[in-house]
Amino acid sequence: MGASDWLTVVELLRGCGVAFDTGLADGEVDRAESRFGFRFPPDLRTFLQTAMPCGEHFPDWRGGDEAGLREWLGLPLRGILFDVRHGFWMEEWGPRPATWAEAEYIVGGLVASAPTLVPVCQHRMMPSEPHEAGNPVFSVHQADIIYYGFDLEDYIRNEWNLPGRLPWQSPKAIRFWDIERFQSVRWADGGGWPYDNSAGLLP
Repeated sequence: MGASDWLTVVELLRGCGVAFDTGLADGEVDRAESRFGFRFPPDLRTFLQTAMPCGEHFPDWRGGDEAGLREWLGLPLRGILFDVRHGFWMEEWGPRPATWAEAEYIVGGLVASAPTLVPVCQHRMMPSEPHEAGNPVFSVHQADIIYYGFDLEDYIRNEWNLPGRLPWQSPKAIRFWDIERFQSVRWADGGGWPYDNSAGLLP
């Protein structure tokens, strides 16, 4: 999608009550990427440069509080560690460590080396890699991570119930973030895992 296509989407979102600021300039995108150590996927970058959604549910990449944005970016790791404390572990991570400090170190390293999940709206996040258009959008709550759109446009049309949504397509595979594998491990025993709603993300 080009800028003109995203402008149509922006106007539809405005009709749903989403407020927008002027789009990010190239320099603002570059500063945000340098500041936080990731690159926006090209389609997310084009969307944000067309117009930047604003309000408490959207990250302010122009002038937002750095500590708050870093906390937002840290949401996936904190959530997975919460589940690890309650028994979650994946075989591919190796043997489960005997101590919490070791488990935290291992999981922290794995998430740090994985594609960054970039906040789009609340806990809907988009992987920064591969650096190409068409990455899926995830709904992230602890290790209970699900697809919320096979790409950015599909996510937006899904989240705000916009017309023109295409039939579901198989999402692109993302390194480390194997959503079906996460789900199979988290729900292997039929559920019963505790949820942390201290951030008020759940209904």
